[in-house]
Amino acid sequence: MKNPTILAAGSLLAFLLTFQTTLAQSVRILVTDEGNAPLIGANLQLTNLQDSTSLFNVTDAAGMADFNCSAGQYRLQISYVGYTPLDDTIGIDENHRQMRFTLAEESVALNSVTVTAKRPLITQDGDKTIVDPEPLASISTNTLEVLEAVPGLFVDPDGGIFLNNMTPAQIYINGREQRMSQQDMAGILRSLPPGTIQRIEIIRTPSTKYDAASSGGIINIVLKKGMKLGRYGSVNAGMNQGIEGDRFAGFNLNNGGNKGSWYINANYHRHGREETTSLFRRLSADYNLDQDTRATNLEDQGNIGYGASVYFNEKLELAYDGRVNANWDHNASKSVNLIFGELVDTLSKIENSVQDFSPALSLQQDLGLTWKLDTLDGAWENRFSYSYRDGRNEQDFRADILFPELDPVVGEGQNRQGRHFFQFQSDLTYNFPHQIKLETGAKTAYQFYDSRADYYLRENGVLLPDDRRTNAFVYRENINAAYLQASRPLVAQLLLKTGVRLEHTWMQGRQTVPGDTSFLVNRVDLFPYVYLSRPIIKISGFRLDAYLIYRRTIDRPGYSEMNPYVRYIDEFTYEAGNPGLQPQFTHNIEANISFEDRPLFAIGRNYTDGIRSNVLYPDSEHPEIVVRTYDNLGKSRETYFRAVGAIPPGGVYFFVVGAQYNFIEYDGFYQGEPLSFRRGTWRFFTFHSLNLTKTTRFTLSGFLQLKGLWNFNELESLGQLNLSLSQYFLSKKFQVSLFARDVLRTRTVRFHFDQGDISMDGDRYSDSQRLGCRIRYDFGLRKRKERPDMMQFEVGE
Repeated sequence: MKNPTILAAGSLLAFLLTFQTTLAQSVRILVTDEGNAPLIGANLQLTNLQDSTSLFNVTDAAGMADFNCSAGQYRLQISYVGYTPLDDTIGIDENHRQMRFTLAEESVALNSVTVTAKRPLITQDGDKTIVDPEPLASISTNTLEVLEAVPGLFVDPDGGIFLNNMTPAQIYINGREQRMSQQDMAGILRSLPPGTIQRIEIIRTPSTKYDAASSGGIINIVLKKGMKLGRYGSVNAGMNQGIEGDRFAGFNLNNGGNKGSWYINANYHRHGREETTSLFRRLSADYNLDQDTRATNLEDQGNIGYGASVYFNEKLELAYDGRVNANWDHNASKSVNLIFGELVDTLSKIENSVQDFSPALSLQQDLGLTWKLDTLDGAWENRFSYSYRDGRNEQDFRADILFPELDPVVGEGQNRQGRHFFQFQSDLTYNFPHQIKLETGAKTAYQFYDSRADYYLRENGVLLPDDRRTNAFVYRENINAAYLQASRPLVAQLLLKTGVRLEHTWMQGRQTVPGDTSFLVNRVDLFPYVYLSRPIIKISGFRLDAYLIYRRTIDRPGYSEMNPYVRYIDEFTYEAGNPGLQPQFTHNIEANISFEDRPLFAIGRNYTDGIRSNVLYPDSEHPEIVVRTYDNLGKSRETYFRAVGAIPPGGVYFFVVGAQYNFIEYDGFYQGEPLSFRRGTWRFFTFHSLNLTKTTRFTLSGFLQLKGLWNFNELESLGQLNLSLSQYFLSKKFQVSLFARDVLRTRTVRFHFDQGDISMDGDRYSDSQRLGCRIRYDFGLRKRKERPDMMQFEVGE
């Protein structure tokens, strides 16, 4: 791993970490309400009584704010709308570096002047990047579209979400690993309305507290729950129209107090999409295949979320959260396939039609018990979760052979899948004197998945078993893990956090139909982690921080990738899993710099062994048929850098703009032949917000990708431009948003594939150009403390 790029990055960061600065030290202040709930977005001002210099900060998602200041006497002012402001004198020295303050709720409404300051779209919190979803919700109809609009994320046509590298990120919801297939996870994200998201946490290099199966990073979607804000709620509805259209509506209701809280929300979404694909494939030196496919998808989705929390005292809390999702997916596709040669215009013409109906029901239940050990983040957290998914696919397919004229191929079948997932996790965070923090915990997860597919061919009006597609597969998985990590300040404001995670992987799959085959993976692995951070310079009160992070991770194949079940696409294409897949391992090292807790620049490299990818192989018996499957191909090296710039929020206009470059090198084998592949990719992204008036906001967002890579498909340039206009009424309780997505219709995926015996070109468009509107009304029996997109404090007259 002694690569010049990494050595250069390490040398640069080493220089930055040793740069001489003032002798200031970190002070952490926690702000809570009387029920010990953190107050997110409270405004803090720390004024040195000796020289009258002031520092400002805003509490993060944990209610904490950090200051770098020297020892001495300070005036501390804390304000949060709906609470009595705090104004106190504090002393800061080596023994007083962690403090907690509690704000009391105002009992009498004051005539007041409200001062607002916008929350930044993106902030850096240690090894996490926090994204405020509210500005993105106005241009989105579901959570997957919100993620598409997040600067720096890329969502591929199949719903995979990518951060730094070519491995999709793991999706967590409320800190829980989902362990779903990419297709199932995309369905869940499409069913979640954008207004249900409290924040998005992006963890590119997770610590040992998180699962090692996170080579592509982690995206944690934190949903809104019942909070101590009295009784309040909202209703929302909207629509958009492209070739097909979406319709959606929902409501949520929350109630909270000092003894507990509860919430419930329900949403319905009818999602319509048309996808067109054109493909040109060279079958041999003399013959070619031309395919044109049009698919229409109509999906009805409904979900209900609910939960409650009980606060036994200031330290002990019991929380329950549940979610039910139901999907009814109708898909109809028709393709025309022409085989032609140099001497003959048309050798064959086949028209395929496929009808799919795929209903599914999923259930998620979470139970958590938290015991707070101190006034900061010390706690013992225990969580148990269970999820269940039952789905089936009913398919009718037909191939009409128009030239030469032959009898059609007609068939039908059903595939039923069931999944149970149990998980228990216990985490302990303990704060020792001298700012030493210990984190340790254990986790066990068990998954059971079974699939049964029965398919038939219709001949002369009689159904005959299709032995090639009939399949029965059972999969069991048990992952056990334990971790230990610690952090403490070192000399010259250097913070060290390091640890190790031990994981035991047991995976067993068995196919009983058509043949009795099985596989077993049973292994134990260690995953080290090192994190270094340090303020490197302060200019005019603004702080620049540097970070260096290393971690080893694993990427295990999922049940859908290993299931050998054959899914019919058309007469020349089918999909199948590969039960022989093995896990892939990645070493990641990244150096990055942030400015006032906002990401600024990063450079890193990923070393991956046993890389797993979606591949295209010719069928062993019929080479003209393409098999979409998965395989371990060898190793890769990926170098990337990322730069982000912004005008800080707070004024009439702010923006975020950034760029990321990835260069990937593959070395291995493809179809038994040596593979050597190099590809560089640029991606530019931006977000702009302009307050036209106090109640009118215009936003613009988009991305541009140059020479992209999707598995081994080389992509031409593509991009997307989104616009929205939001107007607030009734003291900002009622919001109307008009939006346009993919305004220039530039998200057409044009690809080229040339590996092994397969060479093809094509394009794919997924009905991304949309015009729509969204309305939302917020109501409450008590005054709300803050809008999700505003920080507020009140000054009494």
